Amino acid sequence: MSGGKPTVEQPASFVFTPENLARAARIIAKYPPGRQASAVLPLLDLAQRQHDNWLPRAAMDHVAGLLDMAPIRVYEVATFYTMFNLAPVGKWFLQVCTTTPCWLRGSDAVMAACERKLGIKGRQDASFLHSADGKFTVREVECLGACANAPVIQVNDDFYEDLDGPLTEKLIDALAADKPPPKGSMRGRQGAMPEGGRTSLAPAGGGED
Repeated sequence: MSGGKPTVEQPASFVFTPENLARAARIIAKYPPGRQASAVLPLLDLAQRQHDNWLPRAAMDHVAGLLDMAPIRVYEVATFYTMFNLAPVGKWFLQVCTTTPCWLRGSDAVMAACERKLGIKGRQDASFLHSADGKFTVREVECLGACANAPVIQVNDDFYEDLDGPLTEKLIDALAADKPPPKGSMRGRQGAMPEGGRTSLAPAGGGED
C-alpha cells in the first residue's frame, strides 16, 4: 500500500554466507579476547547488507551467537542506531535530509517531489514511506553532514546533492530505470565549490589557473 508499511515476514533462520562469515571473523579478530562485543556494529551492518538492506531478528540472533552476547544486547544496538532497518525497504532507499540547512535551501520541495512522483503521503510522522511497487522507500532524516551542498538525499550508500524539485524527479526517474546518475552534485558542482566557480584563492585578476 502506498505510504504504508509492508508486511514483515521474519525468516526462520539466518546465517552468514561463507564469504561474509570469513569477513566477520576478520572483524572480530581486531578486538582482544573478551571484547568481541565491540564488533557488533560492523557485524550488524554486514548482516543487513546480506539480507536486502534490512535486519531480521534471526540475523540479530546469529550475530549475538557469534559474539557471545545476550540477544537483547544486540537488539538494543539495532534499535538505537537509525542506520539499521528492522523492516524491509525498497531497492532504492531515499533518506531525505530536512534539517535546518537543507530546509533553508529547499528540502520541502525535494520531499514534495518524492511524494508527488512516488505517490506517498504521511511525511509528518517521519515514518518509512513505500511506493506502491515496493521499489522505493523514503524517509525524512536528521542532518546527513553535507550542509554545504544542501539539499541532500542519501540513496542507499550514496549522496545526491544540490537538489530541487525538478532535479529530484529526474533522480527518481533514473533510479526507476535502474540507471542511477553519478553520485554527488546534481548540478555538476565540484566538491563544495560555489556554483559559479571559485570566489577566493583565485589568481590576481580573478581568472582561473
